[in-house]
Amino acid sequence: MKEIDVYKVLESKSPKLARRIPRFVISYLRRTIHEKEVNEILTRFGDLQGIEFVRAALGYMGVGYHAVGIERLDKGGRYLFASNHPFGGMDGLMLADEVVSYFGDVRVVVNDLLMNLEPIKGLFVPVNKHGRQNTANVEAFNDAFESDVPIITFPAGLCSRRIDGVVKDLEWKPSFVKRAVASRRDIVPVYFDGRLSDFFYRLHNLRSRFGVKVNIEMLYLVDEMFKQSGRNFEIRIGDPIPYEGLLDGRTPREAAEYVRERAYLLGGR
Repeated sequence: MKEIDVYKVLESKSPKLARRIPRFVISYLRRTIHEKEVNEILTRFGDLQGIEFVRAALGYMGVGYHAVGIERLDKGGRYLFASNHPFGGMDGLMLADEVVSYFGDVRVVVNDLLMNLEPIKGLFVPVNKHGRQNTANVEAFNDAFESDVPIITFPAGLCSRRIDGVVKDLEWKPSFVKRAVASRRDIVPVYFDGRLSDFFYRLHNLRSRFGVKVNIEMLYLVDEMFKQSGRNFEIRIGDPIPYEGLLDGRTPREAAEYVRERAYLLGGR
């Protein structure tokens, strides 16, 4: 299994820039993205694929969870799971594990950059969030939604932020509603009870206050994931929302907000 090397990644993107970056900055980046720990996971479990790798990685970090509500779903149903996104990655791993345990398979809609994670890329449906979709990704996306395999999506796109003192998702983009209706999938709202560190939220608020467009806090997402080591989480899975009639009297944006509200009600909000 190919290991991660921060310097080589930077060098592949911009050789001149990589040579100018001070060594202490490279060392800081290595620590921040937990290069050593990530490479240990890849070395120890690199022969595993798909959900087996996910389970091994969660076990390595000592992360546990329990889910309530999935037992009410029809195993023959065609579902799109729409979840809040407090962790920016680990929530997708836990939910994927739960869905596979119940349904036997799953696909997760992700940023296409995550297709570089070789052991688990077979679980992913890639979406290019920073440019045009390539033909292969569009075909994979359409095939997944036309199949009977359950699909997980995080409609906010980015992980939750602290807004007006409350940790919650940003606006849910309405495209998932349109896709659910077009592919005749009922939407299952999902709620994760969890949050990241105060540092992460303060950094986001600070850079927003100064008008900095670059999403600096995302650099710390891996570090935030490892901070969850040893913890247990609860996943609350709601009743399916039929795709039929979802857009009757609602715009796609209003329907997305309706599903979002249903998800947060599972958390008692």
